[in-house]
Amino acid sequence: MTVSFYKYQGTGNDFIMIDNRANIMTPLSESTIKSLCQRRFGIGADGLILLEDHPDYDFRMVYFNSDGKESTMCGNGGRCLVKFAWDIGIKKEEYLFLAVDGEHRAYLKDGRVYLKMIDITFPEEKEGGWFIETGSPHHIVFSQELQKLNLVEEARRIRYNDHYSAEGVNVNFVNANAHGLDMRTYERGVEDETFSCGTGVTAAALVSYYTGKLSQKEIPVQTRGGALSVTFEVGTKGFENIWLIGPAEQVFNGKLEL
Repeated sequence: MTVSFYKYQGTGNDFIMIDNRANIMTPLSESTIKSLCQRRFGIGADGLILLEDHPDYDFRMVYFNSDGKESTMCGNGGRCLVKFAWDIGIKKEEYLFLAVDGEHRAYLKDGRVYLKMIDITFPEEKEGGWFIETGSPHHIVFSQELQKLNLVEEARRIRYNDHYSAEGVNVNFVNANAHGLDMRTYERGVEDETFSCGTGVTAAALVSYYTGKLSQKEIPVQTRGGALSVTFEVGTKGFENIWLIGPAEQVFNGKLEL
């Protein structure tokens, strides 16, 4: 079977997109997804996303990490999927789509994709840092030595410790400064550093505000792959009206033989 695919990236977080509204895709095996995401022998991506029909929403997002396993919410993947939907003809002023963590609103404006995240409870101190669930689980460590940091080694020490090893966790090292945040992220499922992580950027911004590192409610975040921003409001039990904002674009497209 021949299937069209599209490669998208949002601040260096890259994804294989497949339009599955006609339900032509048989369930993809973990090994197939893993091989497609391999950078030397496949298309190369941090994950694979299916855009599917849903009777109550504009579409449904089904996300797989590059290890081939279906995963939790991906913020940059969600933003890229919205741009993909626009590019294939699903053109709307505002989108409402369903992901694994619930419904999300989104819209495009001035070359950026605005994605509304789910409401999030306040973080908790854990394992020498901060834990917060932003649609995916994240551990935040504040550090002023981002460039010197052996990120993979340090992150794996946290990701595979006794507390997190069963479910896994994404590990983010964050530096708060006068300009906002600089950060680097290790993603579970990819099991390596990625150039950006949307749920991680959201987590870093909210934890930085909660801990008093920053006081503004619109926080610019610089990742290895580019700049994003997060806006939010504070409720009684957590954060509300959270928006992840940044660019997303198609890199190339082609055909797959499956």
